[in-house]
Amino acid sequence: MMQIKLCMVGAFAVGKSSLVRRYVQSAFSEKYHTTVGVKIDKKDVTVDGATTRMMLWDLAGEDAFCRLQTTYLRGSSGYILVADGTRAHTLDVALDLHGRIELELGRLPFVLVLNKEDLAAEWAISGERITALETRGIRILRSSAKNGDGVEAIFAHFARVPTEACAE
Repeated sequence: MMQIKLCMVGAFAVGKSSLVRRYVQSAFSEKYHTTVGVKIDKKDVTVDGATTRMMLWDLAGEDAFCRLQTTYLRGSSGYILVADGTRAHTLDVALDLHGRIELELGRLPFVLVLNKEDLAAEWAISGERITALETRGIRILRSSAKNGDGVEAIFAHFARVPTEACAE
């Protein structure tokens, strides 16, 4: 069985933990719980006849008081940048994190997830900005941890892409 480590990174309260919970447990809670440090979950998935164990590292959100510890990403097969579509500054935080990760660890597979699509009418991130990022080659997925839309696709992407996974 192959095993890959994926890290969830982004600003405070963008839905990283909710996305992991929706994916692993098929559940969602309106209650907010701050992640302290890192929380690790796992899920075995089978794609094209091959089973992969996904180790999901949910890292504490970055804000003015807490900076991401990029050392948590060492040994990872990739990372998921999460931004909250209703708060434009969370996209800035995600892109800053992306730059810091590349500077410290080099290029790793990643996707940018714009979460809270169930609140699309309240989005503060413009379509033009999204298009500009896609033009730069950034793969962007939309999701809603609340209703589950797009969540499977986020993680399935990493189960399919060639990674530097290690055999168990």
